[in-house]
Amino acid sequence: MNGRFVLNRTQGKVMGVAAGLADWTGIDALLIRLGMVAALLLTGPVVILFYVLTGWLASDR
Repeated sequence: MNGRFVLNRTQGKVMGVAAGLADWTGIDALLIRLGMVAALLLTGPVVILFYVLTGWLASDR
């Protein structure tokens, strides 16, 4: 882990949330994105809500 979570808008596809999580955890961003798709299929729109809230509330610095 690299300290605190920040968005990575330069390498991100949508809002930089998955790229920020990848930087924070050290896991490849593709695996984070695939996990989010799997979570979307399991939980429905709850993941979308958390993704948008994280992108809106998290710092990008």
